[in-house]
Amino acid sequence: MSESAKPPSPGISRTSIYVAAGRAVGAREPDPSVRNPDYLAERLHGEPSTLALDDPAVRALSLSYDEAMKDIEVVNIVRLMTIRTRFIDEALERAIGGGATQVVILGAGFDSHAYRCGELLAHVRVFEVDRAVTQALKKERVNDVLGGPPSNLTYVPIEFQHEDLPDVLTRHGYDPSQRTFFILEGVTMYVPEDALRATLRFVAAHPRGSGIVFDFVYRAMIDMISQIDTTTAPEAAKPFLTRFLDLIRDEPWVFGLPVSREREFLGEFGLELREAFTIGGEESLERYLTKADGTQVGAQVIADAMARKAQGAQAAGQSAPAGQAPQGPQMSPERMREQRRLMAYQMAEAWRA
Repeated sequence: MSESAKPPSPGISRTSIYVAAGRAVGAREPDPSVRNPDYLAERLHGEPSTLALDDPAVRALSLSYDEAMKDIEVVNIVRLMTIRTRFIDEALERAIGGGATQVVILGAGFDSHAYRCGELLAHVRVFEVDRAVTQALKKERVNDVLGGPPSNLTYVPIEFQHEDLPDVLTRHGYDPSQRTFFILEGVTMYVPEDALRATLRFVAAHPRGSGIVFDFVYRAMIDMISQIDTTTAPEAAKPFLTRFLDLIRDEPWVFGLPVSREREFLGEFGLELREAFTIGGEESLERYLTKADGTQVGAQVIADAMARKAQGAQAAGQSAPAGQAPQGPQMSPERMREQRRLMAYQMAEAWRA
């Protein structure tokens, strides 16, 4: 059972609570080959009953792992966060192995790298950058469950819309002349394009060998979200869509990268794309979610949900009025895969060329 925490104050990032819950549930996976490595997520997150966020992922912390993973929404966030966390961990290891002496975590939320990667980061300065109100809760949790932060960690409070990132970092002892690795987890979709471009220019101004890892969505996803109308959505999708829109109500998604142009976009800043892939794509499933026995985390729950959806669509088609086509044109498997790719999270790692 995790330690208790006070209810979040107004202004606390609700998405930071949501993703931390997804990491925490994934860290309970019995198979270590597909377990989310963030074993501190649950302790930093706090007792779910005290958190002002009614979401399946948060409620799942009060259930056993097997029971929690019967919910398709829990499965989805656990899979997403496991892939995201493991990819970022691997990129961080490469960065430190390549000589990075500083790590900057932007929009840190409940990020645990500074606390669970102590040996890897022993000779590295870590800067956690976040809004003051979210950071205050994070510091309280760290003090309560870990007895305080490690000596190489510096908290950097910032008002992203009104303060200059390089200036704020420098005031907290940051050295832009050192090789640095940046982590932008769950950040790019929340910031305007000009702000993201400024951040990437800042990253690229560092010495060669500096790098960045981040997740992002394509512009197609941003456009789709802006057009969601829950009143006309399929009944089965309404609860999820309503929760999602409520979750991002105060933290709207505003930016997506141009479709399949990650390399060109990053190249504008002198950053070289090392790797990019679709979260949930075949490569990510094989690398991060395939168990020792060959099965995948949550695969059966997803298959069952898809079967129910297909049965529902078939039933609706059979009950269509006479003379009315039961279904629209069927998408080819290739087109369906492409549509899923455009609407999915993406991961990328890039380096200063």
